[in-house]
Amino acid sequence: MKKILWLFLPFLLSSFQAISADNYKFYGPLIPNKISDQYIPAYYQKIGGLLGYRMNINLEKRLLQIDSATLLSGFKKRPGSQTWIGEHVRKFLFSASKTYAYTHDPRIKHLMDDMVQKYIACQMPDGYLGTYLLKDRWTEWDVWAHKYAIIGLLNYYSVTGYKPALETAEKAADLICRTFGDEQGKRNLMTAGEHNGLAPGSILEPMVDLYRYTGDQRYLDFCRYIFRAYEQPGGPKIISQLEKYGDVTKIGDAKAYEMLSCFLGILKYYKLTGEEKYLKLLQTAWTDITNHRLYITGTSSDHEIFMAPGILKAGNENNMGEGCVTVTWIQFNLQLLQITGNPKYAEELERSVYNHLLAAENPQTGCVSYYTALQGVKPYRCDQGFSCCLSSIPRGISLIPEMMGGKINNVFTVLLYENGEATEDIVAKDNSKIKLYIKTITKFPLDGKIDFVINPSKEATFTLNFRVPEWSENFTAKVGDQKYYGTKGHLLSINRKWNAEDHINISFDMPLQVIPGGISYPNSVAFKRGPQILAIDQGINPGIDTLNKVVYGSVAAGLSDAKKTLPADWDWKEAYSMEMKVNDKPQKVIMVPFSEAGQKSANIAVWINQ
Repeated sequence: MKKILWLFLPFLLSSFQAISADNYKFYGPLIPNKISDQYIPAYYQKIGGLLGYRMNINLEKRLLQIDSATLLSGFKKRPGSQTWIGEHVRKFLFSASKTYAYTHDPRIKHLMDDMVQKYIACQMPDGYLGTYLLKDRWTEWDVWAHKYAIIGLLNYYSVTGYKPALETAEKAADLICRTFGDEQGKRNLMTAGEHNGLAPGSILEPMVDLYRYTGDQRYLDFCRYIFRAYEQPGGPKIISQLEKYGDVTKIGDAKAYEMLSCFLGILKYYKLTGEEKYLKLLQTAWTDITNHRLYITGTSSDHEIFMAPGILKAGNENNMGEGCVTVTWIQFNLQLLQITGNPKYAEELERSVYNHLLAAENPQTGCVSYYTALQGVKPYRCDQGFSCCLSSIPRGISLIPEMMGGKINNVFTVLLYENGEATEDIVAKDNSKIKLYIKTITKFPLDGKIDFVINPSKEATFTLNFRVPEWSENFTAKVGDQKYYGTKGHLLSINRKWNAEDHINISFDMPLQVIPGGISYPNSVAFKRGPQILAIDQGINPGIDTLNKVVYGSVAAGLSDAKKTLPADWDWKEAYSMEMKVNDKPQKVIMVPFSEAGQKSANIAVWINQ
């Protein structure tokens, strides 16, 4: 018998290799969108500076530390230890897939490959991929977790082409379609979860994606059912309330994370179908949030809901800036940027990424805060598989390469100013196709000087665009003897004949901005330098017993470089001092970017008494 096995072993091995190779053949979406993206991210091989540093922290200290046994425990032994434990493995697959697409790191590939294999094995014969007992199915967060199941598996499939991942997602979606609908005998989706149907209704996003990947009409039909369900009695009435009020607090129970998750699906449905009213309504929602409900650090929510206009309390007791809200707000802006190409959405991406997103992950440990207050202590935690935000923040950081720059209306456009290297296929003025390699050399956000090295595959005439930030002053680009001047909030276009090793030298001022505290902090101010909000960290300010006794006097004091005062293990060396009053006496006060403050568990303050 052993001899027979040995004779057949080469055949068995070659058969396994053939199956494996076939499984990993890549398949893209079958169904094109009717609305083409106006912004298409470029392929960035390398990102440096603050963003590159924090992306590496996210990989090394968070993602690579994930324990698959913990994330899969609720599937191995149902029911799970918490009602939403099923979402964490799916969120990890999103983060890992995006990170692998940028880094090609074999370690993260091995970790997610192993997790997918074990995860697929947890699917039940009817397609169920949740963590509930049969008697408790489709309550609380079960549909929500299936939403993330499909999202995670599709993201994994998109970077590997591994067909069983797609097939597992289809089986889960088929079960959802058999279970819910407005046909006789089916259940009401809006009553199968939390927040007036906002949570289960957010499954719209992966259903649109799955239709595009498979062409199966059932998934598109289910998307249309979801829109009907939104408006039925007891539903969140997303469309009708936006049409009537243009106010996000009027939608469902105003739960920010779940509502923004529904918005992502509606935008994808708009791109698929071209039904214009959906884009206009969500642009109305975006305006309402940015004008009335957005913190200066680029997040929203107080106790996880959208509050009344201008109510932006920022202490630990306010449970403000839920990490899931921050990440989903970033996804919302990224989709609007892709659809429209409008740089105002890149402005919001920059605000959120440089401030609240990075602030939610500790650069010393990779631990994450659920709520990241502007006043108080950042409550970092290191657990896995229990907190939705501890799984979400890595997702936001993994999206950074898609925000750096790419083609807007077929013109290569720089959006974020970090060290980096990118390649892109572009079309020259004579309609010839060329490959562009662009390298960015800068110390940003430490200063506003950037050198771009331009290397087209051949000499050619084409246009390059550069986003001019709203906070910048005196934005100037110089190519040889030619100078170009930018206008805040717009794109600066440079059209010329480019040769190998051409340089563009860009410079802009980063003036200190003093921001009034508004309704919630009427006697306080905050400071912004470039895209970064600054904070006082009590731990690096010896002699300050309480931050309540720090008082700002005049902008004439200005900022001075104070990075030499930072502790040796404070890796990102950026700090400033300003003359203020402490206990009514003049004193130099050290401030650091909010993203870096509190990493040693000290009290911090963004809003400072004046």
